[in-house]
Amino acid sequence: MAYKSLLCVLTDTDFSDSPLAQGMALAESQDAHLDVLALGVDRSQNGYFYAGADAMMMQEMLNRARSEAESIEEKCKKVLGASELRWACDSGVAQIADLGRHVAQRARFADLVILPKPYGPKHGTELEPTIEAALFEGQAPVLMVPDAPAPVTTPKTVCIGWNESAEALVATRAALPFLKAADAVHVVVIDPPVHGPNRSDPGGLLSQFLSRHGVHVEVDVLSKTQPRVSDVLLRHANDKSADMIVMGAYGHSRFREAILGGATRNMLEQATMPVFMAH
Repeated sequence: MAYKSLLCVLTDTDFSDSPLAQGMALAESQDAHLDVLALGVDRSQNGYFYAGADAMMMQEMLNRARSEAESIEEKCKKVLGASELRWACDSGVAQIADLGRHVAQRARFADLVILPKPYGPKHGTELEPTIEAALFEGQAPVLMVPDAPAPVTTPKTVCIGWNESAEALVATRAALPFLKAADAVHVVVIDPPVHGPNRSDPGGLLSQFLSRHGVHVEVDVLSKTQPRVSDVLLRHANDKSADMIVMGAYGHSRFREAILGGATRNMLEQATMPVFMAH
């Protein structure tokens, strides 16, 4: 198994360098094709006519979005054109309320979608729904790349956030090309249930499954010593000098995650290394 079809969705030139570099590095190491979608996003309204809207203002917002898409496309073509990779770059314009449809249409046919970090200073409001569209409507795994780190192709150390959920298992299966290439993979179990069927061997079945794929795996059972599970997982990943975190995305409803926060949202806000997610 390998990633043969990679997709980068870029909506802002200021946050395009890291995901584009990651996509190019993976395309080279996996002998894959890299598709880039340069989207200009009209963030001014939600796709419906609203009272008082001026036609000239709406046209101005559309022109601005089109200009942003062209700038992203020009930048990507310049970088990709200097490489020997197999690649394609398309551009388009989308209103923020209709963003999911455009992203999902492409993500459905990608082995992996590479996206920038959705939270942080000056990060656009479209970055979060882009990730959600790829995960949910597109049913594709997502590799979230922070703003600064160098590309990761063969991570030496990977931490898997394991809670026996279907989402965590889907993410682990999808991440197998990375896990098989790693020197060490840590299955991190935080406060396992004391009455569950696997209480005597938390993470044991996943460890067995991964070992049969040739993964060098260890099980780390931790106590929840901090208020949020994501804090414990992230601290352990930093202690292990992990190059990547693998986790299931949005175990609760997305509405509940948005209002109350959750492991997915907190991890996306705090992570300083790539986070591989699937749902």
